[in-house]
Amino acid sequence: MCGRFTLSQSPEAIAEAFALTAPPAVEPRYNIAPTQDVLTVRATAEGRSAIAVRWGLVPSWSKDPAIGARMINARAETVAEKPSFRSALRSRRCLVVADGFYEWKKVEGKKQPYHIRLVDSEVFAFAGLWERSGKAGEELETCTIITTAANELMIGIHERMPVILETADYERWLDPGEQQAEAVLPLLHPYSSSKMVAFPVSTLVNSPSQDKPELINSL
Repeated sequence: MCGRFTLSQSPEAIAEAFALTAPPAVEPRYNIAPTQDVLTVRATAEGRSAIAVRWGLVPSWSKDPAIGARMINARAETVAEKPSFRSALRSRRCLVVADGFYEWKKVEGKKQPYHIRLVDSEVFAFAGLWERSGKAGEELETCTIITTAANELMIGIHERMPVILETADYERWLDPGEQQAEAVLPLLHPYSSSKMVAFPVSTLVNSPSQDKPELINSL
């Protein structure tokens, strides 16, 4: 799964990585938690746009925004079938911008948090879906992060991991003209272990109220 992540890159680095026309208005964040706003990139008539949405997808047909807290992740194996996600998979795909994520490993009856990032520490994108719900004038935009089976690095920590897309696949994932799930499902696979690193970090990250650079320091 993916329950916490980080985004500490500069707005300029994010704009360059995702071919945005202008740097997004973001501050460094070291402990992004469900129901908080996250930075996404989607295809619009003007090109790629950076848009902040709430993490935790609320289906368009739902009348209860609280359901989003249970929809922070969508499994790649079933995302094309689940009523909550299948419509978004066809026409509302997005990139969720990050530069690392946390996962917890069970060690002697306790849970040890790990920070996982790319070897080069660069910004990357989770495969995401977004949705708009609520009545006119009170619309809420939300998103979910797709997960898949763990790769060789992650399997020692957790059995699942978020789908990290290759840069070369961003265009295909965002393409609004591609509305056949079969065309994009092959992109939802584990990222290469050789391009990632993982290390234990302080249990301070367990609290969503903690958000400081020290959280990603290796123990």
